[in-house]
Amino acid sequence: MTAELVRGQNHTLPQTRLEIRVSAGTPVVAGATLGDERGTVRGVEWIAHPGSPQLPGLEVSQQAAADHRLAVDLEALPPGAHRVTVLLALPVGVGGPTRFGAVPAPFVAVTGLDGDEIASFTLTGLDAESAVSALELYRRQDAWKVRAVGQGYAGGLAEMLADQGVTDAAQLAGSIQEAVTRGLARSVAPPPPRTPEGDRVRHTTGPADHRPSAPPTAPEPPEPLTDPATTAPPHTAPGPAAAGPSVAGPAAGGPINYAHPRRQHAAPPSPPPAAPPAQPGQTAQPVAGDATGWSMDERLYNQIWGMFEDLARAVAAYRSAVDFAESRMDQELDRALSDPRNRIGGAGDRAREAARAKRDELASRAREALDRDLAQLAAEAAVVEPALPAAYAGWGNPVWHAHRVPMEIPMALRIGDLHLPERTDLRIPLLVRLPLERGIWVDSGRTASEAAASMDTDRLRRAAMETAVTHAARLLAVYPPGEFAVHVIDPAGSAAGPLAPLVEAGVLAGPPAAGPGGVASALAHLTRRVDLVQMAVRARAADSLPPDLDTGEQLLVVNDFPHGFDDRAVTQLRYLADEGPAVGVHLLMVADREEASAYGPVLDPLWRSLLRITPVADSHLADPWVGHAWTYEPLTIPPGSRVLEQVLAAVAAARRAAGR
Repeated sequence: MTAELVRGQNHTLPQTRLEIRVSAGTPVVAGATLGDERGTVRGVEWIAHPGSPQLPGLEVSQQAAADHRLAVDLEALPPGAHRVTVLLALPVGVGGPTRFGAVPAPFVAVTGLDGDEIASFTLTGLDAESAVSALELYRRQDAWKVRAVGQGYAGGLAEMLADQGVTDAAQLAGSIQEAVTRGLARSVAPPPPRTPEGDRVRHTTGPADHRPSAPPTAPEPPEPLTDPATTAPPHTAPGPAAAGPSVAGPAAGGPINYAHPRRQHAAPPSPPPAAPPAQPGQTAQPVAGDATGWSMDERLYNQIWGMFEDLARAVAAYRSAVDFAESRMDQELDRALSDPRNRIGGAGDRAREAARAKRDELASRAREALDRDLAQLAAEAAVVEPALPAAYAGWGNPVWHAHRVPMEIPMALRIGDLHLPERTDLRIPLLVRLPLERGIWVDSGRTASEAAASMDTDRLRRAAMETAVTHAARLLAVYPPGEFAVHVIDPAGSAAGPLAPLVEAGVLAGPPAAGPGGVASALAHLTRRVDLVQMAVRARAADSLPPDLDTGEQLLVVNDFPHGFDDRAVTQLRYLADEGPAVGVHLLMVADREEASAYGPVLDPLWRSLLRITPVADSHLADPWVGHAWTYEPLTIPPGSRVLEQVLAAVAAARRAAGR
């Protein structure tokens, strides 16, 4: 039975191999320090944080996230370590909340490797604090205990580390936050938050958004849906270690149990598709659109995010189990071979064989559990993919051949696929919400991926621009006629080939801007639009906008940045990246960051504000739950297909019919 602790209360730990799970309503930094008998941290080598995530017997997450899993093996801690203190802090300089009083109370749970909770603690009563010592594991005589601490620090990480005796605490805190900022810049944005009723928040899109603000006769769900990337109830510990055969199923009465790691299913506002009845002894078959939502598109969107989360957690549980099996084998070998008697004869060999056999057994059991989860997710993906609407579908999906330009903006757009090395054929669509909340950067430079290394520079740049063109085409195709415009800056005219489909279809707002004069004119036009709309919004005078101002969403595609950009143009581009998304101006940049290094750190905020994707497969994106390095696969048009030309022709025809 779980011990629900209050501040200052302790509880005996029945085992020494543990996981500490953190659930918060916003991305937080999770770390841990080791202390001696007096609780003093002897040096930076006793601190685990995103910049240095591993210590003997201790591993923490490598980036800020709303859900963390910390692995602890108390028997493997360094000699002299008698205390493990779990620390939480809010990231600084990333535009998020700056005090714990402004976010939901974090929830911390200590569990065994089987996922069963031993003790839990909800950190209530925080206000101005931006860092907190959540709980500590400490040795008392020959036993280990856990104590709920909840000590907050308004001075942040620096004050908290200094309180534990760390020298140069401010410098260390700065390096930790810098590592966190780098991690957030490459992370996949988590799904949007839910309202208290369990519905995802959808940004207002104007008159085209016809969804009712409240369900007229919707049944009340048994409990709010939980999503570790957004919010978690105080006594729910959604976590990766739940993967395996013993997993919580759907809410009572739900028709589907995929046995994924604690995927939550609740009654949707309108009836979901009926699941085929399962035969005795068989698992119920997956159904496309079984998640909650007001429409099939929203159900599919939520289901895809659930699959993404399930895959992340199932793999995290497998990797954690294998790591602990390896660690346990090493410890058993060290203990066996430390006895001189085992070094003579066959005793040492028998000890090694026994340790390896135990390691293999644990790893095999973990793999069996993972394979079950992967098989279930693969079955679900096979059902979901054919049912996707055009905005969520790949270019090879037949839905694009029958696509008609819609009269309403979809919830999201697919910009690629994600997969993990444990099963590369299991692809999860990467969806971004519409209207775009951040710009996109297509990296045209050499990356660490094998695919990029095998391509010459010119081919890589062309592939990057082709990727940008297909994304622009998808955006044009899923917006109502006239509600989305695409501008292009091509300073040297080097992208004429990739831009040909857009130019020939006549769907651009104007000819691609070339030369310094064209760059300056295009940037001035969009900067003026941002300024005017901002002033109109602040003054609540939208009807006073100039009649020639296009109030639809605008996309600026920039090729080969920073060629053709002077200091003023760079400043304007940064302004558009910062202020544009809020008033409907978005960036799609094609650039090699190495080539832009001459500008120094002035462009760092620009790169951090954009979602980086690549024209070839690359392992650079991280999830918001456990920080896996996901392999991003760009969307490609099937060889010989003319689907891009067909889609752009439909866009042009819809514009002509609407008089645009």
